[in-house]
Amino acid sequence: MTAEAVEEAACADRDAQPLTPGDLKRMKKTPPAKMIRRALALTQEEFAVRYHIPLGTLRDWEQGRAEPDQATQAYLRVIASEPERVERVLNSKH
Repeated sequence: MTAEAVEEAACADRDAQPLTPGDLKRMKKTPPAKMIRRALALTQEEFAVRYHIPLGTLRDWEQGRAEPDQATQAYLRVIASEPERVERVLNSKH
């Protein structure tokens, strides 16, 4: 099928209609901490222990009750890009 034919077939299906701008506005964004944790296939408890983040704080971020500050956002980006290195550094003896 061509791309046009696929789109036409999808639009003909009442149960497969594209999201409207209103639909998109109502949808909640997945918090970055949750996306990172899921990408690493870790439970909240495992992620919190591994990266030295209080479990309650992680839960608050993931449930949208709080947002990480700027420094913590940077820390989460480092975890996302180098998870094994961060874990190794946090668990190394100085």
